[in-house]
Amino acid sequence: MDGAVAPELGPAAVVDAPGSAVDVMRGLLRAYAARPDVRSIAVVGNAPLEPSDDRAAAIDGCDLVIRCNSFVLDERDGPAAVGGRVDVVVFNRLLYAAPRVFDSYRDRLYLMVEPGALHRNADRRPPRWPADLGHLVVPNREITLPLSEALGLASQDEPVWATTGLMSVWIAALLFPDAELNLAGFSMIEDRTQVEWTHAWGDSCRVGREHRIEPEGRLLASWVSSGRAVLLR
Repeated sequence: MDGAVAPELGPAAVVDAPGSAVDVMRGLLRAYAARPDVRSIAVVGNAPLEPSDDRAAAIDGCDLVIRCNSFVLDERDGPAAVGGRVDVVVFNRLLYAAPRVFDSYRDRLYLMVEPGALHRNADRRPPRWPADLGHLVVPNREITLPLSEALGLASQDEPVWATTGLMSVWIAALLFPDAELNLAGFSMIEDRTQVEWTHAWGDSCRVGREHRIEPEGRLLASWVSSGRAVLLR
C-alpha cells in the first residue's frame, strides 16, 4: 500500500434521492445541530488529548458536534481538552458506556452502526441501555459499503469493516460535503501501525481483527493534507 493514493469521496458514493435513507439522516442531523444550515462540523474520536483551550473552543463552536462510542466531555472543574457539546453520538452494540454517554440522551441523536450485520445476525438490544433510548440504525447499503469500497476492504473474503470513529467522519463528510470538517482524537492519522488502542476513558485494548487501521489513517491524512478536513491538535 506504500505510495498509494488515498481514496477520495466522490459525488456518486451514495444514493441520495429525496426520501432516501441518506436524505432522512441529513434531516435528522440538521434538527439536532446548533443551526440547520450546517457549515462547520467537529468529529471527535476517543484518543487521549492534551489540554487545549483553543481546541475545546473550536469543537464547541461548530454547528454540529459528533462523538462516538465511549466518548468523554470536559468537566466544569477540569482542564479544557475536547469541549462539552455533543449533538450526535455514533455507536455500536459493543459500546462500553462511559459516564457521560447517556447523559441527557433525549437531547441527542444516537446513530447505531451495524456493519457486522452484513456478516452475521445482529445481537439483541443490550439491557444496559436506557429503556427508552431512541436511535437510528445507520444503513449499510448507503453508508457502510461505500466506505468499505473507498478503503479497499470490499473485495476481502474475511469480515472486515471500518472503525466507528472513521464511520463518524464518513457520515459527516457524506451528508454535508460543503461543511468545514474538524477532526480531533484520531490516533490512526499519525500512527497507522498500532495494534492497541488507548482511550480517553477506559482501559486500552487491542484493535479489533475486523479493522484495518493503515488505510483508515491514509484516508483521513489525505483529507487533512488536501484541506478537506482540519486536524485540531
